[in-house]
Amino acid sequence: MTDTEQPLGVKVGTVVLTIAAGWAAQKLVGVVWEKATGNVAPTNVDDDELSIIQAVTFAAVSGGVAVLAKRLARRGAVRAAARFVPGR
Repeated sequence: MTDTEQPLGVKVGTVVLTIAAGWAAQKLVGVVWEKATGNVAPTNVDDDELSIIQAVTFAAVSGGVAVLAKRLARRGAVRAAARFVPGR
């Protein structure tokens, strides 16, 4: 199924769930980062006090979690639409 074939409800649900999942993922990464490193999660990876290893690691972890959150949000929106839209 392509994006143009998706009902509006799936598209809207995906956006809403992606925003919620992104917020939750950001909080989770921050908590895990703080427990693992003892430092608050960086808000600016261009900070000179942040080592290059930490900046790259944080960027990779954040990016991976963001992709996972988006995929799970889309899957959840499609499943929810299938329950509420007859004939799907």
